[in-house]
Amino acid sequence: MGGGSAVVRVLRDRTAGRCLAGVVVSGFGTSAMWLTAGIWVKSLTGSNSLAALTVCAMWAPVLAGPALGALADRMDRKVLLVRGNLVLACLLLPLVLVDSGRTVWLLFAVLALYGAIGVVLDAAEAALVAGTVPASLLADFNGLRMTANEGMKLVAPLAGAGLYVRFGGPAVALSAAATCALAALVLARLPVMSPPRGPAPAGSWRDELTAGVRRIRASAVLRPLVTAGAVTMLLAGVNGAVTFAYVDEVLGRAPAYAGVLYAVQGAGSVAVGVLAGPLLRRLPQRVFAAGGIALFALGVGARTVEPDAVALGASAAIGFGLPCVLVAAMTAVQRETPDAVLGRTAATAGSLMTAPNAVALALGAGLVAVVDVRVLTASAGAAGVLAAVALAAGARLRRGAPGAMDPATGPAPSGPGAGPASPQP
Repeated sequence: MGGGSAVVRVLRDRTAGRCLAGVVVSGFGTSAMWLTAGIWVKSLTGSNSLAALTVCAMWAPVLAGPALGALADRMDRKVLLVRGNLVLACLLLPLVLVDSGRTVWLLFAVLALYGAIGVVLDAAEAALVAGTVPASLLADFNGLRMTANEGMKLVAPLAGAGLYVRFGGPAVALSAAATCALAALVLARLPVMSPPRGPAPAGSWRDELTAGVRRIRASAVLRPLVTAGAVTMLLAGVNGAVTFAYVDEVLGRAPAYAGVLYAVQGAGSVAVGVLAGPLLRRLPQRVFAAGGIALFALGVGARTVEPDAVALGASAAIGFGLPCVLVAAMTAVQRETPDAVLGRTAATAGSLMTAPNAVALALGAGLVAVVDVRVLTASAGAAGVLAAVALAAGARLRRGAPGAMDPATGPAPSGPGAGPASPQP
């Protein structure tokens, strides 16, 4: 099956198509709020630190992914998606009251809750799609979802900033609320009849919270992919933290030039989202992920030299390579995990892969003040190449093991307790 026909089949699948539509609609509002919140806080308080904390407020709930993902395993996932988006819409309405530094705390509270609900909705969507979209199309769906997300990140922040300049922060909050309400309407029409979720299995609350971690750790398929994703996102955080220093000290450009680099990087991510499905049908998932990590690492390492052409090419390589391991890992989670713990496992995998990015952003911000930016980019690039080599070597060893099969041509047996083997693409 060709890549183009697979994309058409995903879009024609009523569940997949409407899930993607919901992602596009709600993603527009989320991306607009992501940028505007920082501008809003900066204008009300004059504090750069408080403005930077708006991003942390939205990202911090990712750390609670294992607990929040459990909700997606205990509730009807379609109902959860619809009601969750309606709650988000209502949650944003009080932001019309934020008009001074004394009320900015309300914005932070809403952003934290927004981020927490977003973790639950992502887990519910991953589980719902895994149970309704044909297994052969999961990689295509996840790739197109990446394209939709990255596309919104290119368009929505500019729209949100323009709306803020013209009408102020409350207008952006109301528009984001409207997108959440519209997403709920789209998702309500999903042609899915979810079976009632059963009672919580016997066991302690700690067993419930660690079910996703144990599933990933026990799986010979998931463990290396999620680990590689975490390492890659750690390096991506370092790369993100040094971007402005790179623009200033290496390229000798004004800070606004970073916007050009981010746009090129986003275009690379949009492109790989369309190609991810076809590539994952032709390559073992570890090889696909390792190739993406290597391309990302080379892009980061290239940020040691000055020419603009290299800078633009490096940004495109970073944007194209970085999502590969994330798409491969999430597709593997959906294929390898039993439905009963899929929400928790998806949320846990997301937490494990994204939390290092936040840590590295903070660490990199400190390092860039005392270490030459070229040393940081060269080191991050070398570490990425080593991670790619290790993942690819593991794929060769797995294919060479007695009884193993290449994931590109057939399912590979998973380890004890690792859930069902990946279906053949």
